[in-house]
Amino acid sequence: MNKIRPSRLLARLRPGGVASILKINLSDPRAIEIAGLCGVDAVWLCNEHVPNSWPGLENQIRAARVYDMDAIVRVERGSYSDYIRPFEAGATGIMVPHVASAADARQVVEWTRFLPLGKRAIDGGNIDGQFCMISSEDYVRHSNTERVIILQIESPEALENVEEIAAVPGFDGFLFGPGDFSHRIGKLGQIGAPEVVAARRRVAAAARAHGKFAMAAGLIAPAAELVAEGHRLFGIGADVVAISSYVTQRLATLRDALPPPHALGS
Repeated sequence: MNKIRPSRLLARLRPGGVASILKINLSDPRAIEIAGLCGVDAVWLCNEHVPNSWPGLENQIRAARVYDMDAIVRVERGSYSDYIRPFEAGATGIMVPHVASAADARQVVEWTRFLPLGKRAIDGGNIDGQFCMISSEDYVRHSNTERVIILQIESPEALENVEEIAAVPGFDGFLFGPGDFSHRIGKLGQIGAPEVVAARRRVAAAARAHGKFAMAAGLIAPAAELVAEGHRLFGIGADVVAISSYVTQRLATLRDALPPPHALGS
């Protein structure tokens, strides 16, 4: 009997726990294997800002499954096919950028959930349907209960509508985007500005009030403060930041150890 893999994130979050997610910019599945060996709960893959190919993305998703990690794909802001293709490639969830209204949220749910939640068309011939080796009933039930949909709130317009968006049934959580939000209000990169912090807290409160989880893009405030605000899914960084930080640190260590004339240049 074929068993469909449940969501590791939802297993952590539904009882009120917390979970971790690592952003992956590099296309090599070995970066995901390293995350899995380290014990990360999920990886955040990207089709919005990263030039991933679909075969490459499928291999990244497959690498996550090997280590029982969820793969969450940030989709292009596009069509029905752009949103369901990650699921059919085996991703546990999608993240939809630049959601600004309840109508936007309802459209995402309609495209990506099956009846009675949405109007997604049934295929079942890919890995998410075990290549037609599970029943349609099991496929639909699993897709509606063990697949994750995260909506990004990252503009002043979205913030004004966030409570109405949060009330839409059929999606699981919010990600507040402090970078884009700070840019949009004329405070580029000032993620600690009072207006940005207030927006972050409002998004988390709206999620909590409507039974959704709030995701923090990173440790953009002390972890205890984020937890108190209601955040439960935590971005712990990105592969490219990890590599650049490590290389910078090791070069600095070597420079400090080398006397002239062997000192390295910056």
